[in-house]
Amino acid sequence: MPKVLRIINRFNLGGPTYNVAYLTKYLSSDFKTILVGGDKEESESSSLHILNDIGVRPIIIPEMRRSIGNNDVVAYYKLKEIIQRFKPDIVHTHASKSGVLGRLAAHNCGVPAIFHTFHGHVFHSYFSKPKTEFFKAVERKMASYSTKIITISNIQKHEIGNIHQICDPSKIEVIPLGFDLSRFNLNKEEKRKIFRANHYLEEDEIAIGIVGRLAPVKNHKLFIYAIQKLSKLTNKKVRAFIIGDGEMRNELEEFCQLINVECSSSSQERKIITFTSWIKDVDVAYAGLDVVCLTSLNEGTPVALIEAQAAGKPIVSTNVGGIEDVVVPNETALLSPTDNVQKLSENLYKVVESESLRNAMATNGWQHVHEKFHFMRMVKDMENLYIRTLDRKK
Repeated sequence: MPKVLRIINRFNLGGPTYNVAYLTKYLSSDFKTILVGGDKEESESSSLHILNDIGVRPIIIPEMRRSIGNNDVVAYYKLKEIIQRFKPDIVHTHASKSGVLGRLAAHNCGVPAIFHTFHGHVFHSYFSKPKTEFFKAVERKMASYSTKIITISNIQKHEIGNIHQICDPSKIEVIPLGFDLSRFNLNKEEKRKIFRANHYLEEDEIAIGIVGRLAPVKNHKLFIYAIQKLSKLTNKKVRAFIIGDGEMRNELEEFCQLINVECSSSSQERKIITFTSWIKDVDVAYAGLDVVCLTSLNEGTPVALIEAQAAGKPIVSTNVGGIEDVVVPNETALLSPTDNVQKLSENLYKVVESESLRNAMATNGWQHVHEKFHFMRMVKDMENLYIRTLDRKK
């Protein structure tokens, strides 16, 4: 029975946790799998409930943190100890920190097959040029230790292989993410009433939401600017919801005040922008929204946009990373160039003004994602890759 050791950066809310949870739980009984990861940061919400709900019990290494430091040495030796004890046939790392520590430990322990999944990358819009070049050099070295590199979209494969030249494209396999999307398409009217009652939304108010970490790469300031501009363009009653939390929370609230956009953390105050923090039952939030927005500078496969389409919500987004692999331009989403407030606000205006456009995009969304991004398709794709690789090794 082949053994798989799966390693993730940390258990914070986001797409990677769903990915490793489903792969750990639903990989066939022909495999034995254990899951290891770091703890969430203080500014983040835990994703352990996702694992608990499907009965996955991970090993947590508290020293595997987001920042680089002395803890990395401790985390490395703990990973090495787990590898020596478990003796996996495959070590599969997910995201950057675990990708470096896990692959280095696996290589030094002589693990037969080493895989790494890029859920996104930090090769632009995150760090200074010297720091970015350093991270590229590290990733190229780690790629030389890897049996296969996995990207979650064709666009990401092109970026990793051709643009940033982390490894030869022939070493890269594309396996899109997979999710259990059924809950986003069930009891939508009931959920809509709950969200809108909780947030004091009137029937004729159009609710626009953005879902994700409050981090610089998510570019929430563009969203705030676009909402400000939209409120001057339309006569419709519009309210916006920033759903999520993170290191930029205070800065974004101060930014709203700086440009005279009314905001609050209390829905009862009915300001133009409401900061809700994280909402655990995010399917309820999507049901209550009318439009979902994304303003990121860089994305791998944005989970929020997959969930939004499953919930039947039109999307207005910047066109970055793997977004075109997730949506259907002009059918499920209106896309605009990065950091272009004029075009983003114009697209928001089009969707807000036309109920028929919103309804058409809603119908197209569910049809597009419900099979393409189902988690069992992802599990089978990954299992086939493991089997092919181990057979070649033999």
